[in-house]
Amino acid sequence: MDERYEFKKIEAKWQKYWEENDSFRTVENPDKEKYYVLEMFPYPSGKLHMGHVRNYSIGDVVARFKTMQGYNVLHPMGFDSFGLPAENAAIKHGVEPSTWTWDNIHEMEAQLKQLGLSYDWNREVQTCNPEYYKWMQWIFIQFFKKGLAYKKENPVNWCPSCQTVLANEQVVDGCCERCHTPVGKKNLSQWYFKITDYADRLLANLDQLEGWPSKVKTMQENWIGKSHGANIRFQIAETDLELEVYTTRADTLFGCTYMVMAPEHPYVLQLVEGTEYEQPVKEYIDRCQHMNEIERTSTTNEKTGVYIGKNAVNPVNGKEVPIFISDYVLMGYGTGAIMAVPAHDQRDFDFAKKFDLEIIPVVDTEDPSIDVNDLKEAFAAEGTMINSGKFTGMNNREAIPAMIEWLASEGIGEKKVNYKLRDWLISRQRYWGTPIPMIYCQECGWVPEKEENLPVLLPTDVEFTGKGESPLTTSATFADCTCPRCGKKAKREMDTMDTFLDSSWYFLRYCDPKNEKEAFAREKTDYWMNVDQYIGGVEHAILHLMYARFFQMALHDLGLVRDEEPFANLLTQGMVNKDGHKMSKSLGNVVSPEEIIDKYGADTARLFILFAAPPEKELDWSDAGVEGSYRFLGRVWRLVYDFVAANGAIGEEKFQIRGDEDKKLNYKLNETIKRVTSDISGRFNFNTAISAIMELVNEMYRYNKQKEINVPLMRHAITELVTMLAPFTPHICEEMWKALGHEESLVKVAWPVCDESALVKDEITIIVQINGKLKERLSVPSGLSKDELEAAVTGSEEVGELLAGKNVVKTIVVPGKLVNFVVK
Repeated sequence: MDERYEFKKIEAKWQKYWEENDSFRTVENPDKEKYYVLEMFPYPSGKLHMGHVRNYSIGDVVARFKTMQGYNVLHPMGFDSFGLPAENAAIKHGVEPSTWTWDNIHEMEAQLKQLGLSYDWNREVQTCNPEYYKWMQWIFIQFFKKGLAYKKENPVNWCPSCQTVLANEQVVDGCCERCHTPVGKKNLSQWYFKITDYADRLLANLDQLEGWPSKVKTMQENWIGKSHGANIRFQIAETDLELEVYTTRADTLFGCTYMVMAPEHPYVLQLVEGTEYEQPVKEYIDRCQHMNEIERTSTTNEKTGVYIGKNAVNPVNGKEVPIFISDYVLMGYGTGAIMAVPAHDQRDFDFAKKFDLEIIPVVDTEDPSIDVNDLKEAFAAEGTMINSGKFTGMNNREAIPAMIEWLASEGIGEKKVNYKLRDWLISRQRYWGTPIPMIYCQECGWVPEKEENLPVLLPTDVEFTGKGESPLTTSATFADCTCPRCGKKAKREMDTMDTFLDSSWYFLRYCDPKNEKEAFAREKTDYWMNVDQYIGGVEHAILHLMYARFFQMALHDLGLVRDEEPFANLLTQGMVNKDGHKMSKSLGNVVSPEEIIDKYGADTARLFILFAAPPEKELDWSDAGVEGSYRFLGRVWRLVYDFVAANGAIGEEKFQIRGDEDKKLNYKLNETIKRVTSDISGRFNFNTAISAIMELVNEMYRYNKQKEINVPLMRHAITELVTMLAPFTPHICEEMWKALGHEESLVKVAWPVCDESALVKDEITIIVQINGKLKERLSVPSGLSKDELEAAVTGSEEVGELLAGKNVVKTIVVPGKLVNFVVK
């Protein structure tokens, strides 16, 4: 063992050892309890950032700890490797997307191995690998056969300059991120998954996910957005058309004073055609096409809109109310039209004030500061109904079902359950993604490719110009094919799949990554699934997790998997900040993992990132904290080096406790084992576990200052220290373990077990009070009964002096804690 802690040499040595010995290879073993720990796999951008380091270090501690506890641990890694950045690189730098992606994958593989992460690299998957996306296509076809995949026409973001469809994330401030041209809308036929068929199950199953953070479950619940209400039909005056709206508050119908339609509503152009309102309406629609949904639904924006020259008839009182179009109403929710009740909705109130529209309160308020006849703002519609015909005087909560029942009896409305969740648009007009395995035939319509012909490979004869639609359309070989059903000439689908599909089942492929005959064998997923611990950023709390849950449910219904839910427990780690802001290149506050590893080593990087904050909290980067972590590892190294230099590297012999100092060290050691085990097992409180280990090291240094130490006890303490520290800082611990005379790798070593008998103290400290005030602390034998404790304390010299000349009228004894004398 070198006297200096040469981290570069040590880390390279043990990374090579683990790789050559396949130390983390995992196979199914029905005789052992399994544990599947998984971190969300990365996009191969080429560079790890500190968020990656935190995510993967957390997972690695869990994997190593569970392995040492005797579990059969599955801990895989792969790459979510399709996506737009590769295509942009092709356009900008002329490099093939596959070349760019695979180069980045290899670079990131090396970076991950530099961190000493215990991955079973034999199970690595890359979503851009035909061996993977073949089965992605197969799953798509099963969804299509089940009726979960369908095609329909819908508006998309369209850049007129690039002549291409843009995803929402490619639209920045209403403009194309590439050429900065204002983006409009264009109708396009695209593929969808019927995730809405699973809305109720996705919602109901949240109650089963006891190991998920409540905030994530709430986010998913809000995204699904289930609500109970009514559909109500308003006759459009002087036409045969009816305008249908959805509302959760049928009780406020008498307060409806105008209607608002989404600018995209199919009735709008029909109603204004040939009228004086046609031109201003078309101009307003064009403006809205350059806004995203966030801008349109903002509560702080000034309300805008255009009257379309038509009125609707309020079905409860026959009054005509004007119809507007406005950007704050979207086609994507409800019916694309709303009844506006300005007295009780602030957005409606602001709109009504701007356009000088009537405001009618329909629920009274007990708040004396609100004058319902002169409203300054909208107020909550809770209480007794007013201005509501025969419903006046009812409580509004009772009025809701009564109103819906009346609407149904009149044939102008019915009870309705609605969801914010929309079907999943999975088409992308891009090249670097999984080709959708569908073929269009003039005779047969849309037909799936024959499964024996999968994968449908991405062609290589394409051009990347950034202009026009998908680069797939530039291929001379891809589009033309024969219909799998009738054999006639046909055309392939030119869209590729949303990359969220690839990450919606990768955890299943990890269970059986080399299978060439099926996506995964049922017996292997039955053994490994579901994932015991999933770890990733909270930014994926909605879409990725929702889509993965949907996939798992659909695959369960197809009989392909046992479980309905993929992830039993979820940990969402916090962001890494520096100087009070999230690390960002634009802010110039990025710290490179490579820089830290080169200066301090991977073990220091891991230790700091795990010690600086609880995993679910944001972490503030601190250069001083990194330096402190490095110094601590140096202290541990010197402790082991000095011991081995003085006592040799021999096997562990039995030890005996010889005196009070031995007892103190043995107590601290076992207390630390108990704390660290609990902290890692419970809520992954790695920071407090590391703190406990640091306290133990301090105690060991103090113990070492004696003239003569108990060598077998110290060897035992050092052995347990190194074992406990191993999941956090594996390289240095492997080196120290070997220096202590052990032949096997720490990977195979069992986790320490606390000796509870060492935590039983011979003496305890008792508080002595007089009339409830602290007067003395006494050491007494542990385990004394109530009477024995009272006798021992009363008979002590110190208490005798305190009670001299006093009349004790009552003695209160709490065994193991205190004795209180009540005196006069």
